[in-house]
Amino acid sequence: MAVAAYTLWSAEGSLALTALSHLILFDSLGAMLCVVVDILGNFEVWKRSSIRHPFGLERAEVLAGFAMSVLLLFMGLDLISHNLQHILERLGEHEAHHAHSHERVSAGEVDSAALLAIAATLVSAVLLKNHARIGKAMRFAYIESLPSVLGNPSHFLTISCSLIMLLLPLLSIEPYRWLDRLLSTTIALAMCTLGFRLVTNLGFMLLMSYDNSHAVGDVMRDIESDPSVTGIEDARFWQVHYGLCMAGLRLRVRGSEEGLARLRERVQGLVRGRLAGGYGGGGSRWEVSLQMDMDRF
Repeated sequence: MAVAAYTLWSAEGSLALTALSHLILFDSLGAMLCVVVDILGNFEVWKRSSIRHPFGLERAEVLAGFAMSVLLLFMGLDLISHNLQHILERLGEHEAHHAHSHERVSAGEVDSAALLAIAATLVSAVLLKNHARIGKAMRFAYIESLPSVLGNPSHFLTISCSLIMLLLPLLSIEPYRWLDRLLSTTIALAMCTLGFRLVTNLGFMLLMSYDNSHAVGDVMRDIESDPSVTGIEDARFWQVHYGLCMAGLRLRVRGSEEGLARLRERVQGLVRGRLAGGYGGGGSRWEVSLQMDMDRF
């Protein structure tokens, strides 16, 4: 939080530093949430189910993550509107109602803010495991092969933009302004993309749904292809929170008791094996409820 405040204080005259301060603020809120959840996780009431909270209080973390993702989306939109305002002020023929400073930020302030952002991101990612759980809801295939820190889109964006920002003091005035605007626009668009993806995925989680229809379709086809299955009466898949996914299936079957026992194991293996790679996978526990009705004809 202190790094975000310092970056914002140093951002006078740099749109890119302003955007970076918003991104660091999101990271700091995520770190605070991780610390709170880790502390509450030591208490039995956090995971204990009750009539009012059948899955414990762990869904509160999903709700907090949803609020953070909405904030991230709105911060991105605010940065876009700020950039548009600067462009219109330069293109307009009249003097802006609110004067903005366009002086160049000193090299020391840019370097110190960028280096502090990188250090704070690495510390929160490695020591606090910041965004480790919420990051499961915003995976991108093209960066998943990177190391664990960079495999998280939020950390990747913060570190990469901070490294590019170290080049700003080396540029002359005009290239500096263009790169500053380009970085700010890139960060703003990335924040909107990440925010929208998080809002969508966490919204599905809060609604007790599962947003991976392709993988679910593959599982359903594999189950239907089993010779012991004559039909699927009902199938529901949903994610409760970051650590728990559930599947409920009702099948119409035929065969011996031994064959049905093998079918039960196969269905559970298919669900856990195929869907563990979807959003919320990678450590999530799958609970499979299977009801089998004998087909007498």
